[in-house]
Amino acid sequence: MVESICITYKNLDNKQKTMIIKILGTGCPKCKLLEQSTRDAVSELGLKIEIIKVNQIEDILQYDIMALPGIVIDEIVVSSGKVLNKEEIKELLSNK
Repeated sequence: MVESICITYKNLDNKQKTMIIKILGTGCPKCKLLEQSTRDAVSELGLKIEIIKVNQIEDILQYDIMALPGIVIDEIVVSSGKVLNKEEIKELLSNK
């Protein structure tokens, strides 16, 4: 099942674009913690981002990661096998 919340931001050429964050995980406690940390970071930064939970193994395997949970920003795997904390996620988002 994939859930999403759609929000937009402006890219460098001032056109509106939706940044997409995908949380890859089967629903284990670590996956849920990563999702919550991501939502908290997005909220604190005041960003408008689409967050998608990807919890079907077939969909997760498309990202060629070896460990869960994973986080994908705009189709680029930025972390796998680690629960990033809110500050680490905020740093990743600030660099986008």
